Amino acid sequence: MQRTYFTAALFILIPTGGVAQVTARPDSSKPAPAVDFSGILFANYQYRTESAVGSANKFDVERAYLTFRAPAGDRATVRITADLYQQATAGSDSYYRGWSLRAKYAYIQDDFLKGKAWRASARLGLLQTVFVEHDDSFWPRWLGTSPTERAGFFSSADAGFANTIMLPGGFGEIYTTVTNGPGYTSREVDRFKDVATRVTIRPWASAGPASMRGVALTAWGYKGAIASRFVNGGAGQAGTVGDALRRDRWGVHAASASPRLTVAAQYGSRIDEGEDGLNTLASPRVVVDSVGSLLSAYASVRPLPGAATQPHPLSLLLRIDRVTTNTDTDESYDFIVGGVIWDFSRRLSMSLDYQAAVPREGRPVQPARTWFAHFVARY
Repeated sequence: MQRTYFTAALFILIPTGGVAQVTARPDSSKPAPAVDFSGILFANYQYRTESAVGSANKFDVERAYLTFRAPAGDRATVRITADLYQQATAGSDSYYRGWSLRAKYAYIQDDFLKGKAWRASARLGLLQTVFVEHDDSFWPRWLGTSPTERAGFFSSADAGFANTIMLPGGFGEIYTTVTNGPGYTSREVDRFKDVATRVTIRPWASAGPASMRGVALTAWGYKGAIASRFVNGGAGQAGTVGDALRRDRWGVHAASASPRLTVAAQYGSRIDEGEDGLNTLASPRVVVDSVGSLLSAYASVRPLPGAATQPHPLSLLLRIDRVTTNTDTDESYDFIVGGVIWDFSRRLSMSLDYQAAVPREGRPVQPARTWFAHFVARY
């Protein structure tokens, strides 16, 4: 009897003849997982007006995001977003003076709580950092990066773990991340991790006046650290330095969005530690603090009445950032955006806008004044 069972098992396992053909055939009764594809393309023509650059102008494809989403079980999904970007640094230009493709988002998401009132999910991989995506839900990113990202607070994506808790009735969400810190354009460079949390409250999301349902009040905090540049020591140095340098940020943000008017204002602060000296007896290592701040406001308004089911395609936009790069020296600059946007459809828009970076105290940035014709296509 045992020999009979063993012979039958071998017959099933050995891929010979017609048996192999039957077992290798896919089960057509189960549909293949659906893959959702979408994307967005940013392009512009720009003309600079500073005399130092001699009226430089160019056509540019700033970004093309290619996003793929697919289920990975009953409650899990996978997202991969490829980022087509133009290389701008000298090191990148040395091997290719054009566009390259890299991953911006690549994560698996598990919707582990799907209640009638409460919902929660976890993500692992290349994912959204604590605040930039929330700000981008009000600011049109195709005109330029949002204020905190442009001011160098942190990148819009990084590798790590994230957890989202959605409050009942659309009242808000709590988003928490643990990430490497350098951002999605760099591999991990040290052993330290950054922890951040954002709390967003929408007080009138499910009740109250219609004009107030798009109001979102946010507070966020970011506790980060980076390694010393003397972490490995070296010839002539006083030794290795294993202590972390602070890289902390926090901010508050208030915004309201409606078909006719979108407004937002925010304040952010950052604390960075740096190092002076060469970590030698003649030039000891000294930790120095650098505190900066950001005050920003922007608004987009549609001044003309639209149709019953669709807003008017014309909108006006204004943004002003006040960036203080060092509060001790009062070095600061203003970044200004002003323009007109026309929506050809829900998926295709263009703008004529003016952007300027203007130093106020010191020389924290080079003056820049540029006219743009921006285009965005969503597909």
